[in-house]
Amino acid sequence: MRWLPKSLFSQLMLVLFAGLLIAQLAGFALHMHERRELLAQASGMQTAQRIADIVHLIDPMNAGERTTIAKVLSVPPLVLQFDRAPLATPSAGMNAGIRATMFGTLLRRFLGADHEIVVAVTRAASLPHKGAGFGTMAAGRDEAWPPWKMHKGQEPGYAFVAQVRLRDGALATFDTRLPRATASWPYRLLLSIALLFGAVLLVTYIAVRWTTRPLEVLAQAADELGKNINRSPMPESGPQEVARAARAFNTMQSRLASYVRERTQVLAAMSHDLKTLITRLRLRAELLDDAQQRIKFTRDLQEMEAMVTAALDFLRGMEDRETIQPVDVMALLESLQADLAETGGRVDLDGRVSEPYLGRTQALKRCIGNLLQNAINYGKRARVVVSDNTQRLQLTILDDGPGIPEQELENVFQPFYRLEGSRNRDTGGTGLGLAIARGVAEHHGGHLTLANRPEGGLEARLILPRKPAGQHD
Repeated sequence: MRWLPKSLFSQLMLVLFAGLLIAQLAGFALHMHERRELLAQASGMQTAQRIADIVHLIDPMNAGERTTIAKVLSVPPLVLQFDRAPLATPSAGMNAGIRATMFGTLLRRFLGADHEIVVAVTRAASLPHKGAGFGTMAAGRDEAWPPWKMHKGQEPGYAFVAQVRLRDGALATFDTRLPRATASWPYRLLLSIALLFGAVLLVTYIAVRWTTRPLEVLAQAADELGKNINRSPMPESGPQEVARAARAFNTMQSRLASYVRERTQVLAAMSHDLKTLITRLRLRAELLDDAQQRIKFTRDLQEMEAMVTAALDFLRGMEDRETIQPVDVMALLESLQADLAETGGRVDLDGRVSEPYLGRTQALKRCIGNLLQNAINYGKRARVVVSDNTQRLQLTILDDGPGIPEQELENVFQPFYRLEGSRNRDTGGTGLGLAIARGVAEHHGGHLTLANRPEGGLEARLILPRKPAGQHD
């Protein structure tokens, strides 16, 4: 789903938060239901006790005395009448039937078995407040009850009509209403639930962060490993599973570094030996009597020497033994500009580098030098546009050459890969210049891309972050 968070930490927090919230809401709903039932039972018991006391009081009285006492005892929400017709137990739904039975049971408990009791229940729309006037309520009809206002915090409840036959056969009718809840919201309970919810959520946040943090560290270490295989090992601390994963990662890094180092040493030794043999062959070629053959041999040997030199540069870049230090990139550009001018190459500089860049001097020189030489070889001249800020240093190198087919823009970064046409061995290319340049950029935590310019030519964009990979505070 698109709306779900992407990170493991956010997903775990969402699941735990949702589960905790549902549990708290369910618990609160159950508590409120039980609370309403208990309050209703307590209110019903009080009302039944009051009706029983009134019956015991008026049972020995005559009709006149009962009428007089009824005016005194009829205080809302309880109304006493003696002129109502006998009730037939109404059917008001399952809940009302259960409540009528319960209320009748309470009355019989307080009155005993000497009195005949009939109870009818209907839903009440409102509950009268103390001191309001009242009228006569017909059995089973709520509209006869006056529109009394509700107390603050009270909810509509049930209207009870209870008829008790006195010893002399008279019917005493009691009209009353029981609210569903006769007290305000349980604010202390709500506060306790909120505090508990917050505490559990905080502990959950800490636990999830503690659990997912090693995964973030491992992902960061894997990302840095691709840029710098000689990075510092991961700390093998923390829980047993985390320490074991870090130990396995460090072992893998050590094996990869050892493999690359051994392979680099072998290739470097072979390249060095080849360079020695090439030098011998050049000396012997000079002794040839045939001038044309001597020129051909010399040209081939020069090309082989250029390839071996480029291979050595590429392998030195892979070793990454150079230390990081402040580099005056502007002075480096001006030095390369002067060196290329001596061989007939033209380099124009546009912009300034604001402050020294922390990097590897010789590696950056090989990287930028290869890009400039590439632009001059295939575009006759190079233009460098400098863009610098506190976050990154960007060098854009433009040429006026034929460009590169779009499908080949990434292939040219592969070692020893060449294109046909103008970009071949006749121009002095060995197929390693761009591979070396990208490797240096990635070792510094940056990247190098190529793009064809709309007006013609090629654009090489070198972006170097101000805090290169491998640098630690």
